[in-house]
Amino acid sequence: MEIIISNSSGEAIYEQIMEQIKNKIITNELKEGFLLPSIRSLAKDLHCSVITTKKAYEELEKDGFVEMIPGKGVYVSKINYELALEEEKRHIEELMEKIMNIAKNNNISKKELKEIWQILEEEEN
Repeated sequence: MEIIISNSSGEAIYEQIMEQIKNKIITNELKEGFLLPSIRSLAKDLHCSVITTKKAYEELEKDGFVEMIPGKGVYVSKINYELALEEEKRHIEELMEKIMNIAKNNNISKKELKEIWQILEEEEN
C-alpha cells in the first residue's frame, strides 16, 4: 500500500495518511476485510511517529472506514458508499470555503477564480 507524505503540504501528516487511505477505500483499491499495516509498521514505512499513524487510524475508525481489533489488526470496514461520498462532498465544501476566503482577502475576483479552475481542468485532460 503506497502512501506519499508531503512535508511541504499545509495538511497534517495524519490527515494526509487518513485521506489517502480513505480514497483507496472509496475507490475500492482497498476492499472490505483488507488488513492494513500495523500502526508501528506504517509509522516505520512513512518515517513518522506511531502517534501520527495511530491518530490517522482512529479517525478512519471514527468515520467508519476501518475497524481496529485489539491484538488482530486494522481492517477495512464495509462502507456505506453514499455516506462516504457525502463525507467527500463536505470536505470539498470546506476547501472551497477556504479558497473563497483567501480570494476575498487578496482581492481575487470570481472571474480570476474561474480562470484558475479552467486552467486546472484543462491540465487534467
